[in-house]
Amino acid sequence: MSTMPKLKLYNTMSRTKEVFEPLDPANVRMYVCGPTVYDYAHIGNARPMIVFDVLFRLLRHIYGETNVTYARNITDVDDKINQRAFDRWTRKRPLLAEMRDLTEGTVAQFNKDLKALNVLDPTHTPRATDFVANGEQPMDMVRIIAKLVERGVAYAAEGHVLFSPTEMDKLPGLPRYGALSRRNLDDMLAGARVDVAPYKRDPMDFVLWKPSDPETEPGWNSPWGFGRPGWHIECSAMAGALLGEQFDIHGGGIDLVFPHHENEIAQSCCAFGLDKMASIWMHNGFLQVEGRKMSKSDGNFVTIDELLTTDKFGGRSWPGEVLRLAMLKTHYRQPIDWTVRALEEAEATIYEWSLVGDQQEVGEPDPQVIDALASDINTSFALHRIHQLRSDAAQYPELRPRFNATLELLGIRLRKLETATIETDEFTTTVAPLILEREAARRAKDFAASDRIRDELAAMGIALKDGKDADGNPTTTWEVKR
Repeated sequence: MSTMPKLKLYNTMSRTKEVFEPLDPANVRMYVCGPTVYDYAHIGNARPMIVFDVLFRLLRHIYGETNVTYARNITDVDDKINQRAFDRWTRKRPLLAEMRDLTEGTVAQFNKDLKALNVLDPTHTPRATDFVANGEQPMDMVRIIAKLVERGVAYAAEGHVLFSPTEMDKLPGLPRYGALSRRNLDDMLAGARVDVAPYKRDPMDFVLWKPSDPETEPGWNSPWGFGRPGWHIECSAMAGALLGEQFDIHGGGIDLVFPHHENEIAQSCCAFGLDKMASIWMHNGFLQVEGRKMSKSDGNFVTIDELLTTDKFGGRSWPGEVLRLAMLKTHYRQPIDWTVRALEEAEATIYEWSLVGDQQEVGEPDPQVIDALASDINTSFALHRIHQLRSDAAQYPELRPRFNATLELLGIRLRKLETATIETDEFTTTVAPLILEREAARRAKDFAASDRIRDELAAMGIALKDGKDADGNPTTTWEVKR
């Protein structure tokens, strides 16, 4: 462990890349917000699953497999799920049982999708409905809400219980509400799309508990009547029960910063009297499809299952390892454009890698790749380094175990693909080395060499697009000109 690099992660709370110091190196704890299982997961849902799976693998490599605890939740109660459960309810059993049965199929499909993407099982995959009001749990939502009422930061009104950010900011020793998102009051009101209700003392107050109609809606008994939890309290309860009142890393998509993660911090810190919930807050960037926001109305909404099993995207299905590699080519904090071309490029790369590696014999991962991942999960540089490893392993078979182990660290499986969109022999022997050589020239500010290689690649039909990674380092993507 002493030879391992210092792990540095970008903390949304501080807006800086920080050296990661676990609260307990013998029990590194991470929580990531999982899906709401009212329908099949779309490709945007896959991004945090893959990103934080790489981090999970890296943490286990640095601290030891048995010293990392990873919880990723399932949200199996929300208004859409409730409505679908009610629509199919025959009243021959409790509505909660109907809802559980409805979500079982969606959860099973989600797990099948993740297996195809080679995402490891977390240590815990809690379901929200198991943590509402269950006396067997070390803490649950009802207990946390009761603590918040007792502390004076929450109040009951017309069957609801609401959290008051105003009252939170009066208590000493707690983070300021809005510290994570760094929004002012007007921005927070707009971002939360707040529900103006007569029982609210302030527009910014958010729901911890809401009443349910026993004739049409699922619910649980509570001190405030028959009802169901608000969305934000669910993760506070599950994370607290499984990881403790404070833990190391909390992750999710950038869209969750406000209001979800902001409200999680408020609830947990107020309930437990702490200055922080998690030490590091990490968020992956947005995903677009072919340059546009994914939307069913625009016809570019695609599920993981559709990509894996149908011809909806690009007129064909795609192997899971291709989807995973395409996702990792962009740094996790940057927006990603999900395109057919990107999948074709990833497929060609998997194919040419498979000509050398077979992952039957695994050694130790490459130190340069470990260093890249330890620098805020810099998968862009890691993948460029793997191209070099592939070339070395092709010449020197004794290096193949390192090549195999490095791919395994990123969760990339190799298998012989039947087709590859790009001519891989030319790519392997000519294109990939030139791209790497040009990127090295750009880093060294040798612009004459950079321009010369660009022209050489253009003559071969390869178009380059220059950019920068999250730390400002030069990066290059490419495509075959049609």
